[in-house]
Amino acid sequence: MALDLASLKSVRAFAADYLRLNRPLHVLVNNAGVMLCPFMLTADGYENQFGTNHVGHFLLTNLLLPKLKETAQQEGTETRIVLVSSMGHKLAYPDAIRFDAINAKEGYDSIKAYGQSKLANILHARELARRLKEEGAAVTVNALHPGVIHTNLSRHIVPPGTIWHTLGQGAYYLLFQWFMKTIPQGAATSCFLAAHPSLAGVSGAYFGDSREAESEANDLSRDMQLAGKLWDLSEQMASKE
Repeated sequence: MALDLASLKSVRAFAADYLRLNRPLHVLVNNAGVMLCPFMLTADGYENQFGTNHVGHFLLTNLLLPKLKETAQQEGTETRIVLVSSMGHKLAYPDAIRFDAINAKEGYDSIKAYGQSKLANILHARELARRLKEEGAAVTVNALHPGVIHTNLSRHIVPPGTIWHTLGQGAYYLLFQWFMKTIPQGAATSCFLAAHPSLAGVSGAYFGDSREAESEANDLSRDMQLAGKLWDLSEQMASKE
């Protein structure tokens, strides 16, 4: 089934297609992402990194959450949501989330916009975990930093189509190759959060290298007032038809 996180229409279509299968849902891993893109807008008119990395996942999670709850109840088990964030959440704008200029080209910084979207992933996990605990639902939500992984996610570090792109990519991999993870290594923490029995009941936490890593998350990522404000904005943005 096709899914484009940069299109709310695509997210809704995917969720509807999955729900029509009438299959259980035990784990949702929100892993898609873009990084350091030049300024551009999604199909819905949202800044691309925030729209893809956060809003698309926010809507997808909300649409599939009833199925996760139903599966947990019917099978007497716990279901899980995993949000792939990044240590890059520390690079967000000084005001964390640009609530009044979320889609503005003026003042856009590709690094800070990426950090903003990754901070949003952690805040999303914390606020959803709080709501589910309050509700008594047997669904846990956690966020993680997967590590620096050898993929093409870095393709926007230097604008493509120039010799500087080739040189820049080469320099990036030369610089980070000593501690870059392979794709299976990069997926390890996601799999740990999705399936390890030791994490039963653990929710609203931040992980890295298959261990709890709260000391590596910044204070903004633990600001529940900020998380609540982001939730309200996200609901508004995800409701666009």
